[in-house]
Amino acid sequence: MKKLTLLLAAGAGYVLGARAGRERYEQIKKAATRVKDDPRVQEKTHQAADLAREKAQAAAPVVKDTVTSAASAAADKVTPSRTGSSTSDLEDQLHPDSTARQENPYPQGDLP
Repeated sequence: MKKLTLLLAAGAGYVLGARAGRERYEQIKKAATRVKDDPRVQEKTHQAADLAREKAQAAAPVVKDTVTSAASAAADKVTPSRTGSSTSDLEDQLHPDSTARQENPYPQGDLP
């Protein structure tokens, strides 16, 4: 994948910096189109997409479990914001009267 990225970057740099003009650009464009439309390239592209889909489906449960455990660990670390109070900082921020939920927490109003 790194080689492909390097080749694409080098090709783009050459095309953008080439002094050969429009003719050379058209030659490069035609060659790239031929490669892109090659049935072997199309087949490999589809194989890569299928493999990525399979790996994503296999990773989904692992990711879900990891996120769930991370969320519960984060919830366990939330401490009350005031001594003797059971209200956390997060609850304060989500309170309906909190400025964090207002559309304009800093109204300008009429200045004296």
